[in-house]
Amino acid sequence: MVQTICVCGAGTMGSSIAQAASQHQFHVILYDVNTGMLAKAKAGMQSNLQSLVQKNKITAETSADILSRIQFVSDINDCLADLIIEAIVEKPEVKVALFNQLAEVNHSETVLATNTSSLSVTEIAKKVKHPERVAGMHFFNPATIMKLVEVVKTPFSNEQTIDAIVQTARQMDKTPVLCEDSPGFIVNHVARPYYLEALKLAEQGVTDFQTIDTLLEATGFKMGPFRLMDLIGNDINYAVSCQVYEALGKPERLQPSPIQKEKVENGHLGRKTGKGYYEY
Repeated sequence: MVQTICVCGAGTMGSSIAQAASQHQFHVILYDVNTGMLAKAKAGMQSNLQSLVQKNKITAETSADILSRIQFVSDINDCLADLIIEAIVEKPEVKVALFNQLAEVNHSETVLATNTSSLSVTEIAKKVKHPERVAGMHFFNPATIMKLVEVVKTPFSNEQTIDAIVQTARQMDKTPVLCEDSPGFIVNHVARPYYLEALKLAEQGVTDFQTIDTLLEATGFKMGPFRLMDLIGNDINYAVSCQVYEALGKPERLQPSPIQKEKVENGHLGRKTGKGYYEY
């Protein structure tokens, strides 16, 4: 049974996962080599929780309890947990190196879960000691609100690993969906046309970003594709498009957009940089 969760990476997603876990009574360790990122993550959590207090969704005492269950660490030797969720840079070699370091300091039954949105979990697992304990646990942004968690099984994953991740997701009041390892898993595979067709319309000059967003939101989508890409981060969204495109043999219909490539190259990544398809 999972009681302690270590989240590696104190960026937007990692800190959101850590807060979500603590809100559901788990003891949480948030690890990052960058102490500045840890401080920023803690400040962000305090702000988020204060907002919930002001909206009378939680009490000040509950807010303090949630923060008290999170330990902020920059030493990998402090990353001792039943379940480790990595939410670091989307580079397989970096994820593998981290998991192998963590495998050295943890017991052989510790579950190693990657929050990657599109990298091959199988390719990561096969290079990690005890690959049977590696699987995908893909949260959606923001993890404190979004219910879905994709649980990605590899040919190596054993039953105990998958059960531990599924049960933990349920304890966090999430909806776990089990899938086999494949390019983009379920959501990011299905969502590519949502982004890419919208980008193609803009590229061809059919209409503008805001009109496309407004029309799609009017049909029932909570967010139009351009607002959603700005929320996710254009760097992340573009990287996923490139990874799915390459993994599926470069089909023309999934070719990444030059518009988004230009946004990334210019550092217009969306909300986190103050500018993307919109200004913030």
